[in-house]
Parts: sequence; structure tokens; C-alpha cells
Amino acid sequence: MTETNQKYPTCFGILENVFPMAKSGFRETPESCMVCYYKTLCLRDAMKKEEGFAVREERVDRAYESGMIGFLERWSRKKVLAQKKNKKSET
Repeated sequence: MTETNQKYPTCFGILENVFPMAKSGFRETPESCMVCYYKTLCLRDAMKKEEGFAVREERVDRAYESGMIGFLERWSRKKVLAQKKNKKSET
């Protein structure tokens, strides 16, 4: 709920509802979310939570496996993500 006392759907901000892993191995937004007025705000809220860091790590790993980034770039990005995750958990 926001400061304006606006109510969101019960699934709001739950990463596995708004951006689940598909059978293809990639994350996709389900059709039921496509018509929701809060879709973008919901996904942003879900990505701010701890599960969002896992999604970002998945992207880094996928880029490394495909050869888009090298070992040092992967290590650097994962280190930055870990630092942000630790900083967020401290606050």
C-alpha cells in the first residue's frame, strides 16, 4: 500500500507471480499480468526485494555462459551485486 492508501492486488510485488521462470529457462511475464494496470510498478517493486538480486545474478551468469562477458567482468558484477545485497539487508 502506498502513501495514498491505494490498494494493490494480493499478488503485487511477488517476483514468482509477476516474473516467473518459464519452461524455456527464461523469465517471462504471464498473460494474466499483461492486462494489469500495476504491472510495471509491481515488477519494479519485486526487483527491489532480495529475489531481484537473484534475477540480476541469473542475467550475469547467462551473459557469461553465452560469451558476452568474460570471467573478470562476471566476477566484478557479482561482487557489486553482493555488496548491494549486503548493504540493503543492513538497512
